[in-house]
Amino acid sequence: MGRRIKSNPEGGDARTRLLEAARDMVRARGFAATSVDQLCRAAGVTKGAFFHHFASKEDLGVAAAQYWAETTGALFATAPYHHHDDPLARVLAYVDFRRQIIAGEIEEFTCLVGTMTQEVYHAHPAIRRACAESIFGHAATIEPDIAAAMQAHGVTGFSAASLAAHTQAVLQGAFILAKAADDPSVAIDSVDHLKRYLTLLFPTPSNGRTT
Repeated sequence: MGRRIKSNPEGGDARTRLLEAARDMVRARGFAATSVDQLCRAAGVTKGAFFHHFASKEDLGVAAAQYWAETTGALFATAPYHHHDDPLARVLAYVDFRRQIIAGEIEEFTCLVGTMTQEVYHAHPAIRRACAESIFGHAATIEPDIAAAMQAHGVTGFSAASLAAHTQAVLQGAFILAKAADDPSVAIDSVDHLKRYLTLLFPTPSNGRTT
């Protein structure tokens, strides 16, 4: 999940400041390239404070993935796409919302857990598991709307869970392409294609598709 958010090193307790510093620095530099000393400086805390809250850098990585899931979960829980009565409208509005928050510097909207997964999936399995819980946990939040849309439009042949996971595959891939091209518009193009795909997948009077 991507989210435009910056750290506030002057606010919150030491643990929260370290997690926010990790959120921003890892998205900008990567997990391996972000040192404990850099995190402490960014958070305005001592190294002793770091090890008071986290047994190791890996422990911080796990906690950062969990913190990401909590904070982004709160953002998406109150997002406007939930206000639509029709489940397909909610799904399409979810994609619109994801498009809207692709703005600013690339490290401001790309996904912390996606970034860490690519880098640490083999070296730090505990972080990989925490990242997986975040990514698939978010996918699960849109699964009920997809299931309801499938039922309402008579769409079969795949599971709602698989389509929810596919939306995240497109979004994570979009972030990678934006980084590769150093161009946020590449990610926006991918999200636009995702919406076109979903629109064609569900037969409606406007697109004339039948199952």
